[in-house]
Amino acid sequence: MSTRFLLTTLLVTAAAVPALAQVAAPPLAPPPVIQPAPGPGTAVPAQPDALAPAPVELPPPAWPLPVAQELAAYIRTVGSEGLDPRDYGPDRLDAAIRSGNPQLLAEVATRTFRQLASDLALGHVRGSARHQWFVTDPDLAGGRLDQLLMQTVTRGGVTEMMRGLLPTHPQYGALRHALTVEQAGGAAAIGKIRLNMDRWRWLPRDLGQRYIIVNVPGEHATLVENAQTRWKHRAIAGAVKTPTPQLSVNATGVILNPWWEVPKSLAGEVAGKRGYVAVKGKDGKVQRWRQPPGPGNALGKIKFVMQNPHAIYLHDTNNRSLFDARARFLSHGCIRTENILDLAAELLSDDGGEYNSAKIDEVLASGKTLQANFVRPVPVYIVYFSTAALTDGQLVQYNDLYKRDGRVLAALNDTGSPGKPATKTAAK
Repeated sequence: MSTRFLLTTLLVTAAAVPALAQVAAPPLAPPPVIQPAPGPGTAVPAQPDALAPAPVELPPPAWPLPVAQELAAYIRTVGSEGLDPRDYGPDRLDAAIRSGNPQLLAEVATRTFRQLASDLALGHVRGSARHQWFVTDPDLAGGRLDQLLMQTVTRGGVTEMMRGLLPTHPQYGALRHALTVEQAGGAAAIGKIRLNMDRWRWLPRDLGQRYIIVNVPGEHATLVENAQTRWKHRAIAGAVKTPTPQLSVNATGVILNPWWEVPKSLAGEVAGKRGYVAVKGKDGKVQRWRQPPGPGNALGKIKFVMQNPHAIYLHDTNNRSLFDARARFLSHGCIRTENILDLAAELLSDDGGEYNSAKIDEVLASGKTLQANFVRPVPVYIVYFSTAALTDGQLVQYNDLYKRDGRVLAALNDTGSPGKPATKTAAK
C-alpha cells in the first residue's frame, strides 16, 4: 500500500462512533434463499431471441458544474471509508470539469458516479475474491443506481447521497473511526481495517429488525433485535478442510429430536456402524444413511430449519464440552450453537407463538421428531469478519483460519495476488 494512501487515510477525520452493538436500519424483506443451479430435467427459462434488438443505452445526463465539483471533492475523502481515491480518477474528472465540454463532463462524471456509488453500496471487492460468498445484496436493485444518478444531477447533494449508501451498522462506524486513529500498527493493521470495512459493504445495508448473525472467526452467534444484542453465545464453525461458507438464509423454525441425514461425503465414515440406519432403494442397495434421535445424535436435541443448497444450519450437539475449547473450528461446516434450546424458545414464543420452554421440554422428553415453526421467519447471516473495533479505536483481531484476508486485501488494492505491490491507474 502506498505512503500516499496511508497518509490520505490517516488524515481524514471521522465522526464519533456509537456504542459497539448490533444495529439494524428500518426493516427490509428478509434475505432471499439462494437456490441451487438447475439439475438434469429441470426446466430452464428460455433465452432471449438472438435477433431481438439490444436495449437502447441512453446518453449520460448533463452534469451542472457545481454538482460535478462536489463529486470531485467527495472522491478525495473516500480514504476515510477504506477506499483509494485514485480508483475513481479524480484527476480525469478535474480535467473534464476544466475542459468546458459538457458532453465529456457528462460521460466522465456519470461513469465515476456509478463506480463510486456501486463500491460504497456493494463493496469494491467482487467475484472470486470474496470466496464462498452466497449473500444477495439488494441495495442497488431495481434500477436504484439510475434513480440516484438522476436525483443527484437534478438536485445536487452528492455527499449526502453517497453517505446514504454506507452501512449503518455501528461496527462499520467503529472500524471507520479506528482507521483514522490507527498509526502505530502501520500498514498491516490498516489493511485489516480496510478489508473488513469492505466486507460490511458486501452485506445489505439493512439486515432487518430482528436477525441472527454468526461471525465465524469470532466464534459466536448473536440474536439482534431493534439494534440491541438480545442473545449471544459461543459457536463452533467448520474446520479448515470443511470451511463454513458465507451466506444469508431465512430460518423458518426448528426440528426437535431431529434425525441426522448423513451427507454423502461422510457416508463412508458411518456406513455399517451401530446407531445408523440405512435407507435402501427398490433394488435393495443402500442409498444413504441416517442417524435417529437420541443421546448420540450428532445434531443434539434440535436443529434450525434453514433451507439452502449448502445444507448449512444452526444446531445443537451431543458433545457440548467442545464449546469450552479455545479454538472452535471443528464442524463439517454447520454451526453448532451453545444453548440453542434457549434461543429456539425465545424465537418460537415471539409474536404470540404457541411454544415455550415447557412445551419444548415436553416434546423433547417424548422422543418424537417434530417441526415447530416461527411465526415470522428470522434472517440468518453467516459472515467472516477477522477484525472488529471498539469505540475508542482499539482493534480486536480474530484468527483468519481460512486464510481469506490476503485475497480480499489484494482485490481491494487491485493487485493480482496477496503481497504484490499496488499498481494504480488514473481511472478505471
